[in-house]
Amino acid sequence: MTYDAIVVGGSFAGLSAAMQLARARRRVLVIDAGQPRNRFAEASHGFFGHDGKPPYDILREAARQVSAYPTAAFLQGEATAASPVDGGFAVALGDGREERAARLILATGVRDELPAIPGLRERWGRTVLHCPYCHGYEAAGRALGVLAASPHSVHQAGLLPDWGPTTFFTQGRFEPDEEQAAHLAARGVQVERTPVVELLGNAPGLEAVRLADGRILPLQAVFTAPQVHMASPLADALGCAFEQGPMGPYIRVDDWKQTTIPGVYAAGDAADPKHNATLASASGVLAGIGAHQSLAKGIA
Repeated sequence: MTYDAIVVGGSFAGLSAAMQLARARRRVLVIDAGQPRNRFAEASHGFFGHDGKPPYDILREAARQVSAYPTAAFLQGEATAASPVDGGFAVALGDGREERAARLILATGVRDELPAIPGLRERWGRTVLHCPYCHGYEAAGRALGVLAASPHSVHQAGLLPDWGPTTFFTQGRFEPDEEQAAHLAARGVQVERTPVVELLGNAPGLEAVRLADGRILPLQAVFTAPQVHMASPLADALGCAFEQGPMGPYIRVDDWKQTTIPGVYAAGDAADPKHNATLASASGVLAGIGAHQSLAKGIA
């Protein structure tokens, strides 16, 4: 095998995994297509030691640090296929190249499917947000809304009043039950049952939303929970098992982030229903260590 491990994905999870392997003096290749999920956000918040920095700056510095290790290598490109071969794995790239390694770490992330509402996509990551812990502080004190996109959205609405006055838009699809409605009322959340049909203002800023009955309600930030899909077909092609989370599927892994396919590990948003930069980085550390320990023991 050319490498001890190939890491597919060079964002928070992938670089954290690669760092562990490089420090163990193992030959590790990071394949990255340069399309991190957080590319729409101006800043990463709540990430220890890097609060408020643009995600690109954090990743660029992390890649520089990993590349300083002599056993680490980087390859820009899209991994399009992966398969078992000779006791390891072969990874094919879109340009026809192939790389091989004894272990494979999938840090491939997820793709967001946003509600089909005019004006929403161009505000994604700025004034249309998914995580109050990542972005709530920056929106604090302003009129906030939650666009229900799943049954999980009512939970999100119950959290947001700690950051600002909140309206929960059921979109005519996700009506809170009696217990949930009581909790929202106790938290001061307004429940609006007429669907939002358009976001208004000079994007990426947000001034208001238009409802289906023509009313216009002032809002400065909207939170929603997009449905997620695997950003890469590799896990499915390899036969990895999946779990179903509240926003979509994620790869099933054990405590050391090994998938149901021996020798294949997964980390980050693709392998966890909870999406957060710190959690992604931590899972990458576990995947890197798990892969190294299996190499050291000579087992898949």
